[in-house]
Amino acid sequence: MSLRKGANTPVASPVVRVELGWRTGPGAPDVDASALLLTAGGRVRSDDDFVFYNQPVHPRGAVRHEGRRQDGAGVVETVQVSLASVEQDIATVVLAASTDGTFGRVSGLYIRVLDAATGAETARFDPVDATTETAFVLGELYRRNGAWKFRAVGQGYASGLAGLATDFGITVDEPAAPAPPAPVIAPVPPQVRLTKITLTKTAPSVSLTKQGATSGAMRVNLSWSARTPPRGWMNKGRDAVRLEDVDLDLSCLWELRNGASGIVHPINNQFGSYHEPPYVQLDHDDRTGGSDEGENLTINLDHTSEIKRLLVFVAVYSGASSFAGLHGVATLYPPAGPPIEVQLDECTVPAPVAAIALIENIDGELIVRREAKYIILPPGVFKQQAVDLAYDWGLSWQSASKD
Repeated sequence: MSLRKGANTPVASPVVRVELGWRTGPGAPDVDASALLLTAGGRVRSDDDFVFYNQPVHPRGAVRHEGRRQDGAGVVETVQVSLASVEQDIATVVLAASTDGTFGRVSGLYIRVLDAATGAETARFDPVDATTETAFVLGELYRRNGAWKFRAVGQGYASGLAGLATDFGITVDEPAAPAPPAPVIAPVPPQVRLTKITLTKTAPSVSLTKQGATSGAMRVNLSWSARTPPRGWMNKGRDAVRLEDVDLDLSCLWELRNGASGIVHPINNQFGSYHEPPYVQLDHDDRTGGSDEGENLTINLDHTSEIKRLLVFVAVYSGASSFAGLHGVATLYPPAGPPIEVQLDECTVPAPVAAIALIENIDGELIVRREAKYIILPPGVFKQQAVDLAYDWGLSWQSASKD
């Protein structure tokens, strides 16, 4: 059913797939879909109620940004909404779009609501009056007398995604003004600020490029603790291990686009380099976990175009035979956007190595993907070598140790 601006129609499907599409072509700007979950007062309850490319799954799982696909001469982004699972204090799910240009230059823009099970179209809206807007509320799913409806909205914003988000209660960071005497060529748009992005099994990846983290230094921090530590002890009886005796090594396998590859870790003092290849540097070796700062890798994003992939992992060097009883957290601090956290699940296998996150340059877009995989050593294989084999890095290995 094709709707005019302001019209509405009932939605009977318990789960709907909302498709936002547009035509591509020379000079056409990119478009991103997003959703906001609002109470009856028209505001989000917290930043968690904003679902977009860097926070693709709502904590309750009812709303999911499912990415994009090519569709002939166009692109389609999909948001799935399980209406039956939307919390009762949510009255409206706003369906919006933003662009890095203006919507006056976007052709063929539309929004469709489909039954997720059958693919049958419930509603469609094709806005035709866009000019200088950089964000659009295309439609909304809303409750009325215990049932759901869809309304074609078509409200534009000249202030981009951040302006749209602010209107509904999302916290926005205003960037610091440039220090004089540097000239201000154009105002820098505020950035939507989420307190933290936690990568999970259902939301395993995030784009650094889309949140503007394409240059500068990105720090990767590792911290760990005992899961149930009675005064520092992680296990009981004969196999008791004291947390202060455990030495974990934050490490990184790297591969550049020119084919060069290697590893950054404290063994043999292979601490890497920030300003030269591999553009990854380990700050120090925290042998006890007692340092407030933990261990840190710093990645030089000024050389993103030269990086093919980076695998951040951690190995137990001494003090324990596996990660059982340990709780590890890696946090990435990009130069723009919120911190990105990867938590290691509880280890239930005899694994002394854990892959944390894979950072890949995919067609110029830098993507961080949660791994959180424990790796068991094959016979006669070094710990770092086991990661190499699991991810097909292809390095040569020989025995070595720390100074």
